[in-house]
Amino acid sequence: MPTYTFERQQVVGMPLLECWQFFSDPRNLEKITPPALQFQVRTALPEKIYRGMMIHYTIRPLAGIRMRWLTEITQIEEPDYFVDEQRAGPYRLWHHEHFFHAVDERHTQVHDLVHYVPPLGFLGAIINAVAIRGQLARIFDYREQQLARLVPAAPADSFA
Repeated sequence: MPTYTFERQQVVGMPLLECWQFFSDPRNLEKITPPALQFQVRTALPEKIYRGMMIHYTIRPLAGIRMRWLTEITQIEEPDYFVDEQRAGPYRLWHHEHFFHAVDERHTQVHDLVHYVPPLGFLGAIINAVAIRGQLARIFDYREQQLARLVPAAPADSFA
């Protein structure tokens, strides 16, 4: 059973601490999740994540099938990173690391690193190739578009 990795980086037009505040507020998750997933949080959410926090939600990631998902915030190093891990849900393993790095006084690089193992063994590998990997790319594409709308960053070439 292979472990897959999905990685994405984006520069957002927010200073590091403001960016951290946005991402560490779990109520913002719905703002950056594609509506097609029908993401619904099922627990009351505080203004800020904390280690050990459990978030229960439902989502429809593939073929409109509703799935329950329970995520735990397992690590936090403010304002540099946090980790969420699936405790119950569709994957055999889901480990999502969120890193934040100040590019300058007004911009932050957001780096996501996801390690995951689909369900269903060999069949899961096929589903990953056919659907899961593309779905993850679309989810992060949407997030990138939403963040760019909320807080436009400078052109990418100005940070090279």
